Amino acid sequence: MNLPANYTTYPHRHEGYDHDLYEWSNLHTRAPVSWPGGAKVAVWLCVSLEWFPIKPGGPFKAPGHMVTPYPDYRHYTVRDYGSRVGVWRMLDAFRAAGVTASFATNAAIAERYPELIEAVLAEGHEIIAHSTDMNGTITSDLPLDEERALIADSLTRLEAASGVKPSGWLSIARSQSFHTADLLAEHGITYMCDWVNDELPYRFNNGVVNLPLNTELSDRMIVATQQHSAEGWAQMMRDAFDWLAAEASGTGYTQGGGRMLPIHLTPYIMGLPYRIGALEELLADFAAREDAWFATGAQIVAEWEAQQ
Repeated sequence: MNLPANYTTYPHRHEGYDHDLYEWSNLHTRAPVSWPGGAKVAVWLCVSLEWFPIKPGGPFKAPGHMVTPYPDYRHYTVRDYGSRVGVWRMLDAFRAAGVTASFATNAAIAERYPELIEAVLAEGHEIIAHSTDMNGTITSDLPLDEERALIADSLTRLEAASGVKPSGWLSIARSQSFHTADLLAEHGITYMCDWVNDELPYRFNNGVVNLPLNTELSDRMIVATQQHSAEGWAQMMRDAFDWLAAEASGTGYTQGGGRMLPIHLTPYIMGLPYRIGALEELLADFAAREDAWFATGAQIVAEWEAQQ
């Protein structure tokens, strides 16, 4: 196969990705970050609060969900279990460990379950915008005006229902268009969690900070998809923490400085009675470690920004 003569002069080719959204860099080339109290690892708990509409017109649009014939009451009620039962166990677990978390919340959840949102805020947790509902997916073929309206609707409804203006955004399935980052900046979002290509925050050229929420560290990936046990998942989180804490001391290319461990939790997965104990034990373990700093997404971003 012969390449065209102008292949090596592609005008948009850059180090890293071929775009101008942000300045690409290796983690070890950046100035080290310090966390409060001398902690080595910022532990970021992010819980997804999801609402799946049941309405005529076909199966749910969220990628990877509701794949059996419509109406899919079995999978719908599995997910509804998270909001009715599982998330309350998580709130108890967080309180017992004395830790705070971020809750990525569909606007529809905030409108339909005010008691849950009141409890989340009363415990000192953070609300992150998570679209309108689980059909509010952003794709590259979504017209610009419709995407702008979707983001505006999500933020307006979430603030009206919760009384809190969110500073963070998590897209459904972390799916974005070429316009999403600019639209989030347009709507006053400080940080987003969709790009997973790092272990510390980094800034887009439009000012929005990306706080990477690693898909490989989620209960959905490890427990639901890869079919590991809750105890196996918890051990993986411990292994990840230990590795990051060792890296924070700095050896070779792994320049020292604070690291971040994002733990993405799903109430209908980890909130089940035979799994919640593993989460409780993990939180108690991390909370007892002097080199751990539990923080919300907004707190991590603020601490990182103050050092840039």
